[in-house]
Amino acid sequence: MPQALFHFSEDPDIAEFVPHIAATAQVEGARVWAVDEEHKAGYWFPRQCPRACCWVGERPPTDAGRALIGLSGGATRLHAIESGWLERMRACKLYVYRFDPTPFVLDLPEAGFWCARDAVRPLSVEPVGDLLALHAEAGIELRIVPNLWPIIDAIVASGLEFSITRARNALPRL
Repeated sequence: MPQALFHFSEDPDIAEFVPHIAATAQVEGARVWAVDEEHKAGYWFPRQCPRACCWVGERPPTDAGRALIGLSGGATRLHAIESGWLERMRACKLYVYRFDPTPFVLDLPEAGFWCARDAVRPLSVEPVGDLLALHAEAGIELRIVPNLWPIIDAIVASGLEFSITRARNALPRL
């Protein structure tokens, strides 16, 4: 059981999280979703921002994975967004909600997703701050690309662990 779970939002005034069915849900039933410490960096973006994230997992990366993530510079994680989202990322006021993990159960281990079936109240909420600086401070390589699809394809083929979020909001495939 993790020490805490997290939810990221551009709304700083959520007093209670009520279970709901997400528009993209692939499971039945209403839930409150949270993410663990290990996976929270994948949410340091405006909510609707399409992004591709990859990182070194338990398996050693392939040569393609090492080349993609730039391990020669010490990075073990890469995030990418389209250039059309850069200004929104700079301007985004994002907040992190912290939860007691007790009412949550692990739902999707590889993504760090936890869910609760009942309403939960956050223990705290605080601003995340400058999202670009947060990536730099965490040692995450952040790439700004014209179109997300080529890097998504490279990530999927790399052998690295990955998360692709909000791809439906990305520009069309080239």
